[in-house]
Amino acid sequence: MSKTVVVTGSSSGFGHMVSVQLAREGYRVYATMRDSAGNNADVRRELLALAAAEDLDLRVLDMDVSSTRSVDTAATTVMTESGAPNAVINNAGQMYMGLTEAFSSEEFTRQLDINVVGVHRVNRAFLPEMREQGNGVIINVSSVAGRTALPFFGLYHASKWALEGYTVALRTELASSGVDMVLIEPGPVATELFAQTPIPEDSDGRAGTYPPVALQTFEQMSDAFLKVLKNPKMPNDPELVVNRMIELIKMEPGTRPLRSVVGVHFGIERLNDLAEEHDASLKESMGLTAFARLAPRKPH
Repeated sequence: MSKTVVVTGSSSGFGHMVSVQLAREGYRVYATMRDSAGNNADVRRELLALAAAEDLDLRVLDMDVSSTRSVDTAATTVMTESGAPNAVINNAGQMYMGLTEAFSSEEFTRQLDINVVGVHRVNRAFLPEMREQGNGVIINVSSVAGRTALPFFGLYHASKWALEGYTVALRTELASSGVDMVLIEPGPVATELFAQTPIPEDSDGRAGTYPPVALQTFEQMSDAFLKVLKNPKMPNDPELVVNRMIELIKMEPGTRPLRSVVGVHFGIERLNDLAEEHDASLKESMGLTAFARLAPRKPH
């Protein structure tokens, strides 16, 4: 029987690419996206046409990670048809960018709901069956923005830092059930993420009260990131991230690293090494070393 993978945010970018690649490698893939009968209807038709043309087990499901009902409905379909998935890729996300104060609390809540709470909704939908199965891996797509902070990305940083802490804690809790959880941390990559970046609605004109240098710096940073994305000499190819996702799925249980930095890393790898050493020491001091070790795969 084919191994089953669920991918969120498959309408574009990493999600679209990894869904197709995994299906071509023989996996049963559920490419999920919101509004698959509306705004993403063309993507749905394209994926299904590709599946038919290449005889791929590539299935498209509607899933809005900001809706518990939508997530639970999609999960029920997956598990009715295929049982517990062998892998879940929490890829759906959005990046808000602009003067942090100018974002309303509602916009901030939306950023967190998509990038953090949405991941939790998906995990809650699939984890009971995955734990019963006694194996599998969940890949949470973070970012180098989850390990450092720059101006104008305050909301995005908050969401990715939260995702990092959430993942570290839950990975330890899941280990005794045999389910693995890991993070992938891309640097700036040439996907639709930057093109679809929401900026503050700023209904009360906060941005206009900042010194001109703030807005000038924002424009300079935006231009600098676009240059990185367009520079063919930079490691900004989304295939690098997709390939790492697939590598993580294929790794033997117990061998996957917690974090995988991909692309322009801004020195984050050194920070991760220090964090891993610190976290291991902390777990040891609290008697959690054995509890945090991934349990062997259950026999079937």
